[in-house]
Amino acid sequence: MTGSTNHSTNQRISHWIDGRHWAGVPQRSGEVFDPAAGEVRAQVDFAGEVEVAEAVAAASRALPGWRDTSLAARGRVMFAFRELLAARRDELARIVTTEHGKVESDAAGEIQRGLENVEFACGAPQLLKGGFSGNVSTGVDVHSAHRPLGVVGVISPFNFPAMVPLWFVPNAIACGNTVVLKPSEKDPSAAVFIAELFAEAGLPPGVLNVLHGDKVAVDGLLEHPEVRAVSFVGSTPIARYVYQTGTSHGKRVQALGGAKNHMVVLPDADLDLAADAAVSAGFGSAGERCMAVSVVVAVDPVGDDLVAKIADRIGRIRVGDGRKPDSEMGPLVTAAHRDRVAGYLDAGVQEGATLVVDGRAVRPDGAREGFWLGPSLFDHARPGMSIYADEIFGPVLCVVRAASYQDAVELVNGNAYGNGTAIFTADGAAARRFENDVEVGMVGVNVPIPVPVGYYSFGGWKDSLFGDSHAYGPEGFHFFTRTKVVTERWPDQSHAGVNLAFPADTTRHKP
Repeated sequence: MTGSTNHSTNQRISHWIDGRHWAGVPQRSGEVFDPAAGEVRAQVDFAGEVEVAEAVAAASRALPGWRDTSLAARGRVMFAFRELLAARRDELARIVTTEHGKVESDAAGEIQRGLENVEFACGAPQLLKGGFSGNVSTGVDVHSAHRPLGVVGVISPFNFPAMVPLWFVPNAIACGNTVVLKPSEKDPSAAVFIAELFAEAGLPPGVLNVLHGDKVAVDGLLEHPEVRAVSFVGSTPIARYVYQTGTSHGKRVQALGGAKNHMVVLPDADLDLAADAAVSAGFGSAGERCMAVSVVVAVDPVGDDLVAKIADRIGRIRVGDGRKPDSEMGPLVTAAHRDRVAGYLDAGVQEGATLVVDGRAVRPDGAREGFWLGPSLFDHARPGMSIYADEIFGPVLCVVRAASYQDAVELVNGNAYGNGTAIFTADGAAARRFENDVEVGMVGVNVPIPVPVGYYSFGGWKDSLFGDSHAYGPEGFHFFTRTKVVTERWPDQSHAGVNLAFPADTTRHKP
């Protein structure tokens, strides 16, 4: 991935520091691909220790002024940013599709979910109100206030290059913090576009900085003494590393990890609805999302019918360049990731699962050199198989058979991850019981991808989350602030010989 900057392409993607594009000379760079064409489209600068220090210094300089900026002024910037983002959403969606590969309808949906979080952040004056208790003791009052942390870091993944930064950055900024954002080096342009829009909206230089790179940049943020907190989204092994490293350096950390989301289908479910949901949730964005359904638990006796319906729908998915309006699923983000995911198809067969649909046989509507892998379907997967245990993060859907509702719940709860799950049923009592039984952070009832709206918070349990704060919504505001409680007493000056009578009585004390 890394190498010199001497490549055939002339496009360069650089850092955004102190309100402008960084003009320095990088020591290292990486390649950014067009996944549908299989070609390098740009070089992205990789930050070293010097660039990390420069970005954090810019954020530190901007902090006092932004922290002391009124809530009304911060709100005006956020509202202006919201309007700019809404007006230019199609341009941002095209950037996402070009570098990530997802079809433009998926990219547009990602930006819409990001907009919800921006709109939530616009309510900062209401959300940052503290509490007040008068006369807790004679003449003593107490009030609380939410104060910003300082400089915070955001490390976002490749699969949602626009949405995930919008989960964190607006809330952090609205709360009065300054930010250093480290997007994925695989698709970095969306983060720079967002920073440019914030600048156009009136955000002062240094309040938002974008730093590109790899582990060097990540470690720089995790270890820098002026970075007070870090938000991360990515795989579970890296989330664990980020959490342990950040907290060992005294930082507040929320690290959202991986998932293996199960969708339970009970015998009374509408199987057409369930099959549609499994296909859209399993193969949307080529399965490269932490909330993708990767395991369908078919409770006897519906397995055979459900598998047949899913396979039929897979055969009608049009795989192609995400910029073409009739494409329904695009390529994977890199050749290396495509090859890794494809390797699970051989592994699943060797482990004894039935490969119902082999995505390697797909003929995409796009350049032959693109990073293609079509939707793939396994039946009779079982715990212990790599296709069941691992977060594949690609268009591979596994069907597991369960004899009963209780067996299905035990499968969900026995998994190391606890991000999202769903149940499809016509039985309200069974759905209510499922909500209480499953050890998972986000639950859908006849909804395959239960991502909360912007005024709730997103996050899983178990190995899907390190830290105690979920992302965005009310918990996002909690994460980016700390509470200060003030206990105050103002002695009554009338006891010190000062007459505080108001209005003044001019008739008293006359001779």
